[in-house]
Amino acid sequence: MAHNQKKADLVAFLKEREEWLWGRTLIATGRSAQAVEKAEIDVPLHHLSPGKSGGYNEITELIKGGKVDMVLFFQDREIQEQHHIDIRNLLDACNASNIPLATNPASAELLIIGLIRKEYAEKQVI
Repeated sequence: MAHNQKKADLVAFLKEREEWLWGRTLIATGRSAQAVEKAEIDVPLHHLSPGKSGGYNEITELIKGGKVDMVLFFQDREIQEQHHIDIRNLLDACNASNIPLATNPASAELLIIGLIRKEYAEKQVI
């Protein structure tokens, strides 16, 4: 997910790392999902409602239900809107459920690298 001013950053980040996303499914709210679809990133995408229309709440419930492994939410810190409480609840759900959370490209890259290393280490044990 990404605030409007950060959607291009999110799409560029995902496009540049498309091979890292192989075998995964992305979950995105409204216009973030549309931006990813328009960029033709070859990764399965589960499209939720727009954030303002309940999408943030939908992803929060998925997090609480153990259906999300990692959250990338490129935030524009200048935004303070009425649905900001929904975003706060989403971030709190990540913390409560011990779900890795990245709010910018640098932290997102580190999370993905960490996930790749974790999966590699798990394969070595088998």
